[in-house]
Amino acid sequence: MALAQELYGVPASRLDSFVTQWLQPSRGWKEEVLEAVGTVERFLRQEHFQGARGLDQDVRVLKVVKVGSFGNGTVLRDTTDVELVVFLSCFHSFQEEAKYHQAVLRLIWKKVCCCQDLLALGLSDPSITEEVPSALFFTIQARETAEPINVSIVPAYRALGPSLPHSQPPPEVYVSLIAAGGYPGSFSPSFSELQRSFVKHRPTKLKSLLRLVKHWYQEYVQAKCPRANLPPLYALELLTVYAWEVGTQEEENFRLDGGLSTVMALLQEYEFICIYWTKYYTLQHPTIEDCVRKQLKKERPIILDPVDPTHDVAEGYRWDIVAQRACQCLKQDCCYDNRGSPVPSWAVKRARDIQVTVEQWGHPDLILCVNPYESIQKVKEKIRWRRGHVGLQRLSFQEPGSDRRLLSSHCSLAYYGIFSDTRICMLETISPEIQVFVKYPNGQSHAYAVHPSHGVLGLKEQIQDRQGLRAAQQQLEFQGHVLQDWFDFACYGIQDSDTLVLSKKRAGEALFPPS
Repeated sequence: MALAQELYGVPASRLDSFVTQWLQPSRGWKEEVLEAVGTVERFLRQEHFQGARGLDQDVRVLKVVKVGSFGNGTVLRDTTDVELVVFLSCFHSFQEEAKYHQAVLRLIWKKVCCCQDLLALGLSDPSITEEVPSALFFTIQARETAEPINVSIVPAYRALGPSLPHSQPPPEVYVSLIAAGGYPGSFSPSFSELQRSFVKHRPTKLKSLLRLVKHWYQEYVQAKCPRANLPPLYALELLTVYAWEVGTQEEENFRLDGGLSTVMALLQEYEFICIYWTKYYTLQHPTIEDCVRKQLKKERPIILDPVDPTHDVAEGYRWDIVAQRACQCLKQDCCYDNRGSPVPSWAVKRARDIQVTVEQWGHPDLILCVNPYESIQKVKEKIRWRRGHVGLQRLSFQEPGSDRRLLSSHCSLAYYGIFSDTRICMLETISPEIQVFVKYPNGQSHAYAVHPSHGVLGLKEQIQDRQGLRAAQQQLEFQGHVLQDWFDFACYGIQDSDTLVLSKKRAGEALFPPS
């Protein structure tokens, strides 16, 4: 493309005209490409595929969906790569798709090679790619210009059924996806209608920004580093959508130069990026919540596919190279205004604000809006401002299946991998009191303030007041040792934030050890 050296010479004030003049495709060219691809779609809809190994049924095409840039309306001028997802009748579950995916691909490949309509379009180089998910790839030609058009076909299980592409799928769909345990992204084509909808119905100006970022990425990153393991274009698209959502509050009219500068600035901070959406899957379901929380604990950058919580589209790539190129972009004319000053970026945080519910025994819950990268000390200051406490604040949290942990004032919620709404416990201690965690039989735990030189019975009385279990029925253990009521905590070497295990004494069990 002859535009490779032009973007960096375009003043920021002229980016709109640059997109219109050089990046937006002409209607005639787009129609010519879609006409050729329409031949492929008709072939898929009309053909019955028989003979796939392991399948004793005819394979019918339920639906063909254009995805990628042609599907969501962000295609660049002269782009000739078209992606098709084919929903098939032979797949009734994610497991079946995984089992028969390759067999069906080979069957489609055989039929494509014999299709007279495609041969008339100069069909060439049909092959099955090794990507995840694997696809059938071939080239045809536009009728008028004979321009080569690259087509990829991915067979998929229609997990969403005939549901509306804008609606949130039932949680059971995602529960079955998580249970299938496929390689990350292998089942994403099943949600391709949602992927397309996620961008397709956005404002035209955002699509212009997406074209601008994609053009920059193709010309100044991918073209310059063809052998590097670079992030997929989809990851850059999602990052751009996030920047627009947060930076403009989803305004339909904004300046392209500010959007470009914002995306470049975010790319330089890739090690802190943690982005996800809950438009299509909800964290109210425990299985989905557990999946997402595990994803959010991975090494950053994290960009979860908005339609597939099992797929972190940012994982495992050379983001450092992208960051270097973004730094170079910010030094070019396209990121400077007419006065020669850098275009200011939007106020976009590296992760969304979350809701933190603060629990404290004897007080109503306190709800705070917190950014995961704020220090715990700032969270404590917010609590003190709202509640006016004077003692030493001790904040802790517990994840399902894990022990309760103390939140250090010098760290942030992000340090502990907390990027979604959470509940934390606050305990107020007065020196020389210490905090201990008591783990209940159901796995939950709570924090209690105790004096190191006071007896264990005092803690049991606190538990009785809070949980209703009589002190005489309680058994507390620390590191395998049963704690006796008349001994103090210092005798057992119990220190701040240690965990004690609570159990209920069995009927008839002696309350005191024999003398």
